[in-house]
Amino acid sequence: MPDILEIIKARDPQEREFHQAVSEVMESVKPVLDQNPIYRQAKIPQRLVEPERVIMFRVPWADDQGNVQVNRGFRIEMNSALGPYKGGLRFHPSVNLGILKFLAFEQVFKNALTTLPMGGGKGGSDFDPKGKSDNEVMRFCQSFMSELSRHIGPNTDVPAGDIGVGAREIGFLFGMYKKLRNEFTGVLTGKGLNWGGSLIRPEATGYGSVYFAAEMLATRDQTLEGKTCLVSGSGNVAQFTTEKLIDLGAKVTTLSDSSGYIHDESGIDQKKLAYVKTLKNLRRGRIEEYADKFSSAVYTAADPALDHNPLWAHKADCAFPSATQNEINGKDAQNLVDNGVALVSEGANMPTMPEGIDIFKEHKILYGPGKAANAGGVSVSGLEMTQNSMRLVWTREEVDDRLKLIMKTIHSTCMDAAEQYGAPGDYEKGANIAGFLKVVDAMLDQGLV
Repeated sequence: MPDILEIIKARDPQEREFHQAVSEVMESVKPVLDQNPIYRQAKIPQRLVEPERVIMFRVPWADDQGNVQVNRGFRIEMNSALGPYKGGLRFHPSVNLGILKFLAFEQVFKNALTTLPMGGGKGGSDFDPKGKSDNEVMRFCQSFMSELSRHIGPNTDVPAGDIGVGAREIGFLFGMYKKLRNEFTGVLTGKGLNWGGSLIRPEATGYGSVYFAAEMLATRDQTLEGKTCLVSGSGNVAQFTTEKLIDLGAKVTTLSDSSGYIHDESGIDQKKLAYVKTLKNLRRGRIEEYADKFSSAVYTAADPALDHNPLWAHKADCAFPSATQNEINGKDAQNLVDNGVALVSEGANMPTMPEGIDIFKEHKILYGPGKAANAGGVSVSGLEMTQNSMRLVWTREEVDDRLKLIMKTIHSTCMDAAEQYGAPGDYEKGANIAGFLKVVDAMLDQGLV
């Protein structure tokens, strides 16, 4: 749909990630638009790429020295055809309108695939929690929520965590919302277990990515047992991807952060993973320290001058990009193929660039796109909303069973949609088409709003 791309590029030329996300979806759904002229007549593509609402605000706060700092806050309420807006908050210096629009756009289709009644949204700030004290993070979160609270609610918009927003930040945000609104309600997901959170929520994105990979491998009569896996990142998603891979008998050899990556030939076991969790979640240290602790690991510092990421150049069977967007370019994808990788399951949002996806498809790699493979996180967020509404807490086993079933359903939904529209085995097209159909049919049902 070049006309849509031309419109958004002319209107917002600097939003490259958003252009990339729209291009990928519109290319996939072209057969659907061709077979259903009503979608074009109703200007569905044009309506889909415009957020229903964009909220942008200043966030003033005081640091520990008493100096006033000012950051920028955002919430993109993209599409509510299927339910309240749902999507994370990201606190990172790279946050801007274009990145959040891409994430919100992706979220709409991801949430549609979960089978749960959730619309799509995303938000955040260019605030960097790294190196800040707990009190500074608290003051920032309270200032951020003092504005955001006007625009969200359990039946309107339910944010969650994302990069830079973990249990600490969700706690501070929730506390401020409760104080301002004088109500204890399920307005955020990822809450603490003893005040409205759901079991398995922290693990859900990583676990779901592995469950989706297992479903893909099953189509070739294989399992994850004995497979060597590359995982990028070392935050929540990477940690629990690694944990579930170890549970299923796979060997994980890499983890990374913005400073570089470690390669542990002997494999990261549960004991080493426990060290990583302490390092990252409590001490907020750098992954380089892993190599100081374990002699079997080699640390490689990030080199911005390189045209590829050496993490993806190690021999392996599976890859789980779990760090951030566009972390696998064409050269990285070719390195993965050349080193024996037969499966890629995306724990991050849009981590593979278009040329990389083309290489995976050309070599018949089992490729699970983020909006399908990492939908486990928002799925359990949806289950947390359900538990909050019912004032119930489900057991760990109940939530995990529901997560497995949802990932299995997403897998079969992608397969069926791809088959129906002439692209058997193409998970990217299947995910885009299945999510698109569910959202746009709801939009048509609800009229021109």
